[in-house]
Amino acid sequence: MTKGIFKDYATNENNSDWDKLTARPSELYSRNDDIRTPFARDYTRILHSMAYRRLKHKTQVFFNINNDHICTRMEHVAHVESVSSTIANYLGLNGELTKAIAIGHDLGHAPFGHQGETVIKKLCKKYLKEEFWHERNGLRFVDDIELLEDNYKISKNLDLTYAVRDGIISHCGEVDENGLKPRNDLIDFSEFKTPGQYQPATWEGCVVKLADKIAYVGRDIEDAINLGFIGEEEKSKLLRLARINDESVLNTTVIMHNLIIDVCNNSSPTDGICLSDKYLKQLNEVKAFNYDCIYKNKRFEPYKKYSELVITQIFAFLLDAFDGSHSWVALDKKEKACPMLVKSFKVWLAKYCDSTIVPNGEFKEIALKCENKKIYKKIPNRKTYIRAILDYISGMTDSFAIKAFNELLTY
Repeated sequence: MTKGIFKDYATNENNSDWDKLTARPSELYSRNDDIRTPFARDYTRILHSMAYRRLKHKTQVFFNINNDHICTRMEHVAHVESVSSTIANYLGLNGELTKAIAIGHDLGHAPFGHQGETVIKKLCKKYLKEEFWHERNGLRFVDDIELLEDNYKISKNLDLTYAVRDGIISHCGEVDENGLKPRNDLIDFSEFKTPGQYQPATWEGCVVKLADKIAYVGRDIEDAINLGFIGEEEKSKLLRLARINDESVLNTTVIMHNLIIDVCNNSSPTDGICLSDKYLKQLNEVKAFNYDCIYKNKRFEPYKKYSELVITQIFAFLLDAFDGSHSWVALDKKEKACPMLVKSFKVWLAKYCDSTIVPNGEFKEIALKCENKKIYKKIPNRKTYIRAILDYISGMTDSFAIKAFNELLTY
């Protein structure tokens, strides 16, 4: 174990790509007395975003948003931040960049966890002929959708640095791999066509990618036990897996601790961010256990069907109002039946459409206070309108989606 072994490879001002890695899509407003680094500023911009706040009401694995003891997407993000920061700080990497990537890495997750992502993926394929995956959706949110007010209360895009945006789109940890090393080229993000296609561009991004896996395998087991998904036979098997490398292990927290220490012990600029063979084997076996005993559990079937019903019905209701740039009129007619859902969607459109098509009144006022990318323009076609609906739904919390669906029941 060599503390600070990556200090010469950290993403800081001595890095030859510093200017490119800290570049933003557009220049941010500045304050003369700001003491934050570019990545610290990214961290606080994400922290104050609505997408981050919504994570507290989004499913991680178990649909139980009213149970304070079940992990939500926000808690998972906090775990990844904790694990990755511990590793990065010990290795001598940039802790601020690591924290910013970690806090933002799951902003693209849909309501109802991976099941919600599966439903939206089907809708994207059917109606847009496009793939949907949460890593790219996360980039879309921080680039095109999330807004923050500037010093004059004008809402603008987040405009995060290249390094943080890269860490978000490249964080996929579903592929079993070891020895993560950053790619050489700072490519345009449009080149990402599939999850995990390219490694992150920074060592810090690589740390977050591995930390994501370490964080979720342990916490998911705790929730599964608390909710009775795992029986005594499975618990015995899990304990055997847990004690392969440490006879004193009694809970998943110790497993996570051992994995973190192992990453610190074995990572190097030559070998990459990695686990030893024995701990990699253990991590993959625990992950396989989770898939067999948790993620594929038949108890999820009602939840899967329910979440698909909720999302598809909201989608169908809003799609029925399409009438090009005149969709506002059709939405007006539906608002009496479902006022909460329709008004919320109108606010969404007001922020991201050309203000010239937004009706006068409260929605026009909203539009004029937003100097951001107008990604839906004048809603020139049905495809753009569908894109707006899917963006809107993918940003929902579980609880809001359920409220919207319940409103539809009386429609």
